[in-house]
Amino acid sequence: MPLSLHQLPLFPLQTVLCPGGWLPLRVFEVRYLDMVQRCHKAGAPFGVVHLKQGHEVASAPRTRSPDSEPAAEELENVGTLATIEALTQPQPGLLHIQCRGTQRFQICHTQKLRHGLWVADVELLPADLAVEITPDLRHTTRSLQSVVDTLTAQTPDPMQMPLQPPFHWNDAGWVANRWCELLPVPADLRQRLMALDNPLVRLELVSDILEQLRLDAER
Repeated sequence: MPLSLHQLPLFPLQTVLCPGGWLPLRVFEVRYLDMVQRCHKAGAPFGVVHLKQGHEVASAPRTRSPDSEPAAEELENVGTLATIEALTQPQPGLLHIQCRGTQRFQICHTQKLRHGLWVADVELLPADLAVEITPDLRHTTRSLQSVVDTLTAQTPDPMQMPLQPPFHWNDAGWVANRWCELLPVPADLRQRLMALDNPLVRLELVSDILEQLRLDAER
């Protein structure tokens, strides 16, 4: 039976977090400040979900035009748990956190609380099986290693790197997930890739995208 979590706090974003991914966030909205501090103190995760419609930052009523209403927030139904690995408070009302994606979940029921925070009852999805990368897909690892080498040379602070160790270069799911985060593709495509259950199929699709990008660059 799948493990369920009740009243999991959600952080809807216009990005997609994959398992093993690294996510720095600046938190300043009241609805998230308390949630993040509580999660950090308890060592508990929160859920990151892709925001299909709506805005990450809620607008105050006085900032809206009189004849317009903000688009209703619409969330994807598969997200990823995020655990807080570092938290700093550079000034009152502002938190800097660095999170790592852990396990995917399926949303069963959502509720938006009065102060704007989303919570959900979720079922955790099985982690990717450790699948060795097949010879025809090893170029995806070589290309990713090259990207990491370039980023390392260009990024003075290692904590600002979009990819963080541990690196699992021969794990199909891990390599596919890192490409999902780096590829210049629409967020809805990232979401579909992240939600795929088969890590080798995910990596095959990533390989197809890389090939298409290469062909486009040569035209």
